[in-house]
Amino acid sequence: MTLYVTSVTVTGGSSAHGRATGRAVSADGALDLELRLPRELGGDSGGPNPEQLFAAAYAACFQAALSLAARRHHLDPSSISVAVTVAFGRDPADDGYQVRADLAVTWPDADPDVAALLVARAEALCPYTKMSPATISLSVDEPA
Repeated sequence: MTLYVTSVTVTGGSSAHGRATGRAVSADGALDLELRLPRELGGDSGGPNPEQLFAAAYAACFQAALSLAARRHHLDPSSISVAVTVAFGRDPADDGYQVRADLAVTWPDADPDVAALLVARAEALCPYTKMSPATISLSVDEPA
């Protein structure tokens, strides 16, 4: 059962390193931005790139899934943060490209056993982890 459908179209720009630049616009106009290559790939870093957008979407989705799991256990999810690091590189298997994601979950002062259980539940709930499995680390200590 589909709950939501959206569409984003990328036009213009050039392709370098197998990556799109140009303008990304959602069908409803809520998203309208210029995609740019990061400096590390020869670009000017003058705007967001696809990996940043993917990391933001992944982090938002996983944080929402973990917050839902926490609320279902009558816990306050307001201190939970999720940082996603996305690495873009060559796939040695076929010389194509690959993307890897690593998630760092911080939940200050949470019970480590409960937090680990709920992170595992969020991993099962989050469609991004189903689409692109990731390495997930959990910190329950107060951030430095």
